[in-house]
Amino acid sequence: MKDKTIDYVLRTTWLAVQKMYNEEASDNGITMATGFTLLSVDPQNGTPSTSLGPKMGMEATSLSRILKTLEGLSLIERLPNPNDGRGVLIHLTESGLKNREEVKQIVLQFNSVIKNEISEEKLNHFYEVSDSIMNLISNKKIF
Repeated sequence: MKDKTIDYVLRTTWLAVQKMYNEEASDNGITMATGFTLLSVDPQNGTPSTSLGPKMGMEATSLSRILKTLEGLSLIERLPNPNDGRGVLIHLTESGLKNREEVKQIVLQFNSVIKNEISEEKLNHFYEVSDSIMNLISNKKIF
């Protein structure tokens, strides 16, 4: 992979991870995106719908489709925010909590296998490089 561009390696690796998660998630009737959303909702207190998109790094229109899907699967419910009469809190239903736990176990298994196969030193370098790339992008130092 040394002859590949950095963005190519990032993209192909992420696509492989996404495909792996989607294959696993499909057994539960969901997708990686819906699983990620379940993990992003506070299981005890719910999460304001307006903060969910930024928390996940998603645009509102994409998130709206996912929330509609999750609501249709009875995995979430939208309830009025008691602290903000105009706001809505996304809460997990009992089924949503069960699915969230299953998704969480899949993510923990992925992390466990990676940590067992790749040294802590290499993983720390990976995190450092990822942080540096994110900072370069955030600070608009690339374009």
